[in-house]
Amino acid sequence: MLRIEHLSCGYGGTPILQDISFHVKEGEKLCILGPNGCGKTTLLRALAGLLPSGGKIELTGSDLSALPVRKRAQKVALMSQFSPAAFDYTVYETVMLGRYAHQAKGLLTNESPADRQAVEDSLRLTGTWDLREHLVTRLSGGQLQRVFLARTFAQEPQIILLDEPTNHLDLRYQVELIESLKTWSALQGRCVVGVFHDMNLALSFADTILLLNQGQIQSYSKLEDFDLSLLDSLYNMDVRGHMISSLQRWI
Repeated sequence: MLRIEHLSCGYGGTPILQDISFHVKEGEKLCILGPNGCGKTTLLRALAGLLPSGGKIELTGSDLSALPVRKRAQKVALMSQFSPAAFDYTVYETVMLGRYAHQAKGLLTNESPADRQAVEDSLRLTGTWDLREHLVTRLSGGQLQRVFLARTFAQEPQIILLDEPTNHLDLRYQVELIESLKTWSALQGRCVVGVFHDMNLALSFADTILLLNQGQIQSYSKLEDFDLSLLDSLYNMDVRGHMISSLQRWI
């Protein structure tokens, strides 16, 4: 469904990613792991069209980079880390912002029945329908991040790109957000590419794991074939030993 071939990009002429190639099938959830500064967010920004890049980025055989911004937004959505709400919009209005790419005459001025249905479906999927009249500036961090996820769903993309979406969320909201994403990605014609720092969360969500280090792919495999020992060299520590030691507190 999504095919990346020999992608390279960077900032100000300085290369960050070099010769990145992978693909994501329909319904697949690919998680990217790697140390700080390895290029994870840069990769997502390139896939979203926010950074110029070399190589190919294809969705179902079509060149994504050749699409106008609005058309690309109908196919690819980027959800970043938690950020505070800046305006006194209601939850419903905030999620309706996700319909911008589908509205021909202007934002929040030309809502169609399809727009309203997409917003309601997204609010219900994320458990935020009952909050629809609340101001986003008065929500908790966990509630607000679920609203941002609903806005992403309302965009009706084929691909959702996640940049540490559970950062700053408590455990309950992390689990709820991940479960909502699993439900969304299971529907026809969709896939997810996500960056996570929480390895346990990534391993519980992913179908495929991609390890990135110093701008290059170190490992790329299905979850069932993934060698956990690779994490030791990636993070320069005994990752498995640390995880097992931490879990002993619960036994």
